[in-house]
Amino acid sequence: MIDLHCHLLPGIDDGSPDLETSLEMARIAVADGIVTTACTPHIYPGVYDNTGDGIRQGIEKLQKALDTYGIPLKLVAGADAHVDPELPAKLRSGAAPSLAGSRYFLLEPPHHVAPPRFADFVFNLLAGGFVPLITHPERLSWIEEHYATFCSLVDQGAWLQVTAGSLTGRFGSRPKYWGERLLGEGRVHVLATDSHGVKRRPPLLAEGRAAAERLVGLEESWHLVRTRPAGILNDLLPSVLPLLPCQYASEQVLRSTGKKGGFLGRLFGGGKRR
Repeated sequence: MIDLHCHLLPGIDDGSPDLETSLEMARIAVADGIVTTACTPHIYPGVYDNTGDGIRQGIEKLQKALDTYGIPLKLVAGADAHVDPELPAKLRSGAAPSLAGSRYFLLEPPHHVAPPRFADFVFNLLAGGFVPLITHPERLSWIEEHYATFCSLVDQGAWLQVTAGSLTGRFGSRPKYWGERLLGEGRVHVLATDSHGVKRRPPLLAEGRAAAERLVGLEESWHLVRTRPAGILNDLLPSVLPLLPCQYASEQVLRSTGKKGGFLGRLFGGGKRR
């Protein structure tokens, strides 16, 4: 499995505080079946002013430590980037690293307040050639009033990442409900751990995949933790990765009419789906 959201780098945000914790988190991840982890510390102006260069240096150092201790986990760069007017420029310059240098990146909305013109912000990122992977919408306090916004953003080409632990009740009944609803309606592209430590939010992905299997079936559950994440790391076009369950019907219509799905279809290309 591939974990695209993990606060594994030591001492850089509210995740792992030190190297010892990072090594133990990596051991837990490997035992759980994770082979690749994206190190995605917060980039939150004024709170966590991490930079692409600092993140990449931290990954290089931690990867050497993992290799030294014989922990078979591959690390790739990323960031948990908060909504920020400067984010498009930071993505273009590399100051905010995308996932393994691809067009895909983690976008973290504020937890307690819906940002103004959030849909426009996401669409402008899409129009700029990036694919935002919106993190843990099921855990946002404002999802009830804005659920339709997330559904619309998926239709426009944004991707959604649900936290594996939400599906198993680690964050309580409310995130479990919204995570299961998003997943059950076929709107979730990726599961990830969003791990922050060893005991508090450990890097466990297998339990989420198993919970997802009960809702969407075996094949789609593996797309959530392996197929689509691998495609992201290889910077594959969204159009060549597996369709979401909610997109099957619309794809049938598009194929029958020979259209490519409007602006975003032209932007990211057509191509055969897997």
